Amino acid sequence: MNGKLGARKWAALILIGLVGQFAWTIENMYFNVFLYNTISTDPRYISAMVGASAVVATLTTLLMGALSDRVGKRRVFIALGYILWGLSTAAFALITPENAARLFPGANAAAAAAVMVVVMDCVMTFFGSTANDGAFNAYVTDVTNSANRGRAESVLAILPLISMLIIFGAFDGLTQQGRWKEFFSIFGAAVSVVGVIALFLVKDEPDLMPRRDKYLANLLYGLRPSVVRENPELYLSFAAFCLFSVAVQVFFPFLIIYIQNYLGINDYAVVLGVVLIVASAVSVISGRFIDRVGKIRFTYPAAGVMLAGLAGMYFVRSSLGVILAGVVMMSGYMMISAALGANIRDWTPPDKVGHFQGIRMIFAVMLPMVIGPMIGAAVIRGGQSTYIELGQVKTVPTPGIYLAAAAVLLLVAIPLAALKRRAKN
Repeated sequence: MNGKLGARKWAALILIGLVGQFAWTIENMYFNVFLYNTISTDPRYISAMVGASAVVATLTTLLMGALSDRVGKRRVFIALGYILWGLSTAAFALITPENAARLFPGANAAAAAAVMVVVMDCVMTFFGSTANDGAFNAYVTDVTNSANRGRAESVLAILPLISMLIIFGAFDGLTQQGRWKEFFSIFGAAVSVVGVIALFLVKDEPDLMPRRDKYLANLLYGLRPSVVRENPELYLSFAAFCLFSVAVQVFFPFLIIYIQNYLGINDYAVVLGVVLIVASAVSVISGRFIDRVGKIRFTYPAAGVMLAGLAGMYFVRSSLGVILAGVVMMSGYMMISAALGANIRDWTPPDKVGHFQGIRMIFAVMLPMVIGPMIGAAVIRGGQSTYIELGQVKTVPTPGIYLAAAAVLLLVAIPLAALKRRAKN
C-alpha cells in the first residue's frame, strides 16, 4: 500500500488545516476570554457558549458531511465554508455591551451582549463545521490510507498547537490591549482568503462518486444499533476519544483565565509558547512510532503522560512549573489525539466517510463540550475563588479542574481494554 502523499495534498492538509485551527483556537479559547474580560465573568455563560456551539457543530457536520457524500464533492464545501467562516469570525468585532444596549434598550446590556456572543458563536460554528469538520476531515480520510495516517494525523495534531503559538506570540497583545476589533478582523480575513485558495488547491479524489441513497435515511445510518454492532472497533474508538475529549474540556476552556487570574501570570503567552513548541516537537516525533507500534498500544503510555501532566498542573504555581507540567500534559494530549484519531480513520467505512464525520463529532465534540465545561464550571463555582473589581465579584478558575480532568481521563482505559481484547481475538 502506497504510504506517500504528494506535495499538493500535503500543502492542502497543512494550509487549510492550520488556518482552520486559527479560527477554532479563537473560538475555543479567545471567545471565552473576550466574554470574560469585556462582558461577564460568570462561568455559566462560557459553559453555555461551549455547549451550544458543540451541539451546532455536531448537527452541522452530520448534515453537511452526509450531503458532501451524496453530491460527491469536498472542494466546494471547504472553499465556500471557509469564506463564510471568516466573515462570521470578523463579525465578533461588532459585539459590545454598548451595541447590545442599542439593539435591546430594555434588557440588561451585559446579559444581552453575552447572549449575542453565544448566538454568533453558533453561526460561526455552522460555517466552520461545514467546511472543516464535515468536508475537510472527510477529505483527509479520502486522501490518506492506513499506511500513512499515523504520520498525517501527527502533523494535523500539532496544527492546533502551532495555531495557538502563532496567536499567542504575535497577536495576543491585541487582546490584552482590548483591541478585539483588529484581532477578529485579521483572522476573519485570513480564513476567508484560504477559502478562495482552496478553490484552486483542493481536488476531489477520482473515486469519490455521488451517492444515490436516501439522504434523510442516511443521516440516521450511524446511529442504528445494527451499524454499531457491525463496527465495534469504530464505536469503541469513538467512546475512547469521547472520554479523552471530556477530560480535555474540563480545563481547556478556562486555561488562559486560570493562568492569568488564579496564578497571576500575565506573560502567559511566553509560558504557553514554550509549552506548545515542545509539545509540537514531541507530537511530530511520535508520529513515526504510532503506525509501527500500533495505535491502541501507543495510547496507553500517552495517556499516562497526560495524567502526569494534569497532576503537575494541580500543584504548580510558578511560570517555570506551568511550563514543565504543561509540556508533559500537552505532549500526552497530542499523542492521544493523533493515535485515536488515526484509529478512527482506519475503521471508518470508506463509502460513508462524510457521514461518519458527523458521528465522530457527537463523540469528539458535542458530548465532550457539553459535559466537560459543565464539570469545570461546577468545580470552579465549588472552589469559591473570587475577587472584587470595580465593585463586581468575579469568579476565578481553581486548580481542582485538573484533578477532575484526570479522573475523567482514567475512564479511557475501559474502551481501550475492549479494543485490545478484540485485537487479540
